[in-house]
Amino acid sequence: VFDQYLNFITLEDDMFVLCNQNKELVSYRAINRPDITDTEMETIMDTIVDSLFCFFVTLGAIPIIRCSRGTAAEMVAVKLDKKLRENLRDARNSLFTGDTLGAGQFSFQRPLLVLVDRNIDLATPLHHTWTYQALVHDVLDFHLNRVNLEDSTGMESSPAGARPKKKNKKSYDLTASDKFWQKHKGSPFPEVAESVQQELESYRAQEDEVKRLKSIMGIEGEDEGAISMLSDNTAKLTSAVSSLPELLEKKRLIDLHTNVATAVLEHIKSRKLDVYFEYEEKIMSKSTLDKSLLDMISDPDAGTPEDKMRLFLIYYISSAQAPSEIDLEQYKKALTDAGCNLAPLSYIKQWKAFTKMASAPASYGNTTPKPLGLFSLVMNTGSQFVMEGVKNLVLKQQNLPVTRILDNLMEMKSNPETDDYRYFDPKMLRGSD
Repeated sequence: VFDQYLNFITLEDDMFVLCNQNKELVSYRAINRPDITDTEMETIMDTIVDSLFCFFVTLGAIPIIRCSRGTAAEMVAVKLDKKLRENLRDARNSLFTGDTLGAGQFSFQRPLLVLVDRNIDLATPLHHTWTYQALVHDVLDFHLNRVNLEDSTGMESSPAGARPKKKNKKSYDLTASDKFWQKHKGSPFPEVAESVQQELESYRAQEDEVKRLKSIMGIEGEDEGAISMLSDNTAKLTSAVSSLPELLEKKRLIDLHTNVATAVLEHIKSRKLDVYFEYEEKIMSKSTLDKSLLDMISDPDAGTPEDKMRLFLIYYISSAQAPSEIDLEQYKKALTDAGCNLAPLSYIKQWKAFTKMASAPASYGNTTPKPLGLFSLVMNTGSQFVMEGVKNLVLKQQNLPVTRILDNLMEMKSNPETDDYRYFDPKMLRGSD
């Protein structure tokens, strides 16, 4: 038995990724290498097109394709349009007809596939984040919905004296069946920490109630015989016992998210990620900065060299006017002193000059987060999370370039950003621009 047309991986109900063992093969770097050959580029484009074709075969729908001109996105659109047309031309063997696809092909609604080049918005992937899922992806080892944590806390005794414990690796799956993850993956981190604490207190209350009921019956054990006796007594006890599997699952999820959130919190506190997030939001929304960029880069306690470089690149990309050579040299010296590799800056400098972005930087709207002061529940004594010193920032609605482009195309609005986008409908006899 062979699976066909499954060359993609569905991570969530509304998200999939290209299925490729070597992710570097289809990465941003691979496509934008200055020494890439035409043959290599064709291979990358074909790989992307094959995965997208598989997705739409599985979906059972022919998309309408829109793309920007003169980019790799246009190459993908042209190739995908051709591949879909060729398949539709052979009515007998077409993958988009027949009963196997359900009612998808009979619907008047069709999906819109918007292909954009990463270069239209380089600041967002560099941006430090503040929501749970994004932070897990950014600071932890998170791949295909599985997060790997290293636990090496404490000391252990040995003949040679005390030494740090060996690092134990733990893996957790964050899937659609995890109700807490589904509810809070898009929430600001402080809100997640509060919710974990509330879930823990709720669990403890339920656990105490079960123990109290068992104590009333004079049963202290948890073996099957004891539980059987409980079940035979009162309806109340029966209800309590029947909820035990659900209670154990709740405890498992609480432990999981306590460990994951604690690991994230350690990174936030050690690298001052809350400060970076707030500062970058101000840069991208052109708000007044309360601290100079040079001071942020020079602060030895704020972030890793990579954090500092990401911050400066966001500033450089978002600035309407590039810094003067004198200022740039000061920044470069500060970055070098902080241990940063300046290669990314050299690339962005060339990219900005090439695309003439200096005259038209991407607009991110007014998205400055507002601090709420001290935490309420999280700061309580006995909380699992010591959040002191971490800012409680509230997210505001973002208006990122990709969001605006999609909105314009879905609503068919006239806008300079999208007026020049090409239009492909594989169902039509002839393609259209």
